[in-house]
Amino acid sequence: MAAAEQEAEATCLQSFELYESESIFYIFGTNTGKTHWRLLKIDRSEPSDLDVDECSTVYTQNEYRILLKSLDEDHMSTGGVKFVTKFYGIIGFIKFAGPFYMLIITDQRKIGEIFDHPVYQVTKTSMVELANSKMRSRFVISKDENRYKKILNTLDLRKDFFFSYSYHIMRSLQKNLSDPQGGWNVYESTFVWNEFLTRGLRNSLGSTLWTVALVYGFFKQDKFSISGKDIMFTLIARRSRHFAGTRYLKRGVNEKGRVANDVETEQIVYGAGTRPTEVSSVVQNRGSIPLFWSQETSKMNIKPDIILHQKDENYEGTKLHFENLRERYGNPIIILNLIKKRERRESILRREFDRAIRIINKNLPEENHLRFLHWDLHENSQGKPTNVLDVLLKVAFRALRLTEFFYRQLPPTGSGTAPHWPSLLSGLDPFLCEENSNSDNTDCMDIVGDISQEELSGSSDSSCNGTGEDKPENSELPPLKPPKLQKGVLRTNCIDCLDRTNVAQYAYGLAALGHQLYMLGSVESPELGLDAPLAHHLMHFYERMGDTLAVQYSGSAAHNKISGILPTTARKTCTLGARIIFNGSYWCTF
Repeated sequence: MAAAEQEAEATCLQSFELYESESIFYIFGTNTGKTHWRLLKIDRSEPSDLDVDECSTVYTQNEYRILLKSLDEDHMSTGGVKFVTKFYGIIGFIKFAGPFYMLIITDQRKIGEIFDHPVYQVTKTSMVELANSKMRSRFVISKDENRYKKILNTLDLRKDFFFSYSYHIMRSLQKNLSDPQGGWNVYESTFVWNEFLTRGLRNSLGSTLWTVALVYGFFKQDKFSISGKDIMFTLIARRSRHFAGTRYLKRGVNEKGRVANDVETEQIVYGAGTRPTEVSSVVQNRGSIPLFWSQETSKMNIKPDIILHQKDENYEGTKLHFENLRERYGNPIIILNLIKKRERRESILRREFDRAIRIINKNLPEENHLRFLHWDLHENSQGKPTNVLDVLLKVAFRALRLTEFFYRQLPPTGSGTAPHWPSLLSGLDPFLCEENSNSDNTDCMDIVGDISQEELSGSSDSSCNGTGEDKPENSELPPLKPPKLQKGVLRTNCIDCLDRTNVAQYAYGLAALGHQLYMLGSVESPELGLDAPLAHHLMHFYERMGDTLAVQYSGSAAHNKISGILPTTARKTCTLGARIIFNGSYWCTF
C-alpha cells in the first residue's frame, strides 16, 4: 500500500464507541483495521454549550484498552465509565430550548463502492442527550422542547441518505480527481445535508474526522458484462439542500438563485477489475423553472393554477441561478424545457422563461450565452409517427457534443507512476472550453434538424485521440489516451421536474453511456441504440431513480414511466425499450 493510502487509512475513522461518565462523554474512533484509535471528549457539565476536546494522541489497540481502564478508575467515585453504544459516525449536534443532543448513526448498510471506497446507506440512527441526570433537572422540559424533538424524530434518515468515509460522494468524479479538496470545502457542498448540524463540532475541533457528510437522493450500482469485459455502472442523484422542500411548498427560485427540486445526476462507468484502468463519468442537472411562481394546493383541485409573481422584473434570481450553475459546471449551460406550450397553466411559465433567457443573454458575452431549447414532450407523444426517445436522443447527442464528458485512462499498477487518485488530473482546467457554437435562442426542432448523421453516430469523439482499436499489436502496454473533461451541463425541467424530465435524462444517459463505453473500448460505436440490451438495463436504473425522486419531492412514485412512451402493442410484443417504427394510432399519452 502506498504511503499516502496508508496515511488515509490511519486517519479515516469508520467505527466508534461511546462511553459515559457522570461528567464526560468519551468517544473512541478507529479505522477499519482497528489499528489506530482516537479520543474525543464531550463535557456534560454545561449541556447548553457544546464543549468538545479532541486528544491529539493516536493510540494502538492495546493503548486504547489501557486508556479506557484508566478512565474508568479515574471516575470510580461517581460510578466509573460505562459503555453506551457502538456507532458509525456523528451526524451532528442540535439544540432546541434546552440541552444539546448528539445525532449518531447506529447501523448502516453497504450499497456499493466507488473504486475501493465503500458507500453506505443509513439504516438506523439515535439521538443522545448530552445532559446527565443532575444537569437535566436544571432544565424545564417545555412543551416546545418535546414538540421539536418529536418533529426531528419524524425525519427518517433511513430513506435515501448515503455517505462514504473515504470518497467524497457529494462531489462528481471529475471534481474529485481534477480539484481534490477535503475538510470544510466538501461540507460546504450544495449536496451535504447535515452541514449545519456538523458546523459547531467542526469549528471547535478544526477537524472533520468525527462526522460523516450525508447526501440525500439516489444511489444504485450494478456490474454487467459486455464484449467479455466486466463493467461497473453507477447512477447517483444528489439533491440540493438549498431551497429544499416538497412539491407545492417549494416552487421556482428564491432570492439567492436556488431552485426547488435541484438534483445533480451522475453516471460513472469503469472496468470492474482489481483496479480500474479507465474511468468515465457524465453529469446532468434538473431543477424547477427559475422564476418566482407558486401553486395553491387544494383537495378539490388536483391541478392548481400557476401563480406567476411579478417581483423580479430584471430576473435577478434567475441570473443568480445560472451563475451558480456556471460556477458548478462551466460553460455551456444547455436548458431543455419540456413544458407544454398550449396548456394554459404551463404556457404562462413557458413564455416568461423564454423572455427571461432572452434578457439575460443580452447582457452576457457570447461565450456565456445560455442555450435554450423548448420542446413540448406531451404534444409530441400524441398521434405522431415519431419516437419521442429518438428525438430526445438527437438532442442528447447535440448537447453531449457541446459539453463532452469526463474520461481518464489510468497508469497501470506497477508502471512506476504513482496512481494516487487526487493527483491524476493535477493542473488541468476542469472547465476547458474547445469550441463555442450557436448561442441564440432557437426552436428545438431547428436544432434537431441541424444535427447531421455524423453527429448522431457520435463523431464528436473522433478527436478523442484513441479508442480500443488504437492499441498497438506489438506493445505490452497501450499508450495513455489524453483525458477528456466535461465542460458545461444539460439542465432539464418540466413543471415538477419528475416524469417528463426523467425521460429526457434517460435519453441523455443512454447517449452518454454509448460514448463512455466506446472510450473504454467496450463497444465498436459510440451510438447505443434503443434496441440494445443495455438500453433496457439502463432504463430500469433511470425509472428506479425517477420513482425515488418523485416520492421525495411529491410523495408518490412517478406516474408515467420511461417505458410508458412506447406504443401499447410494442410493450406487449417487443422487448422493453426496443426501437420501433411507430403507427400514430398506437401512441399512449404522457
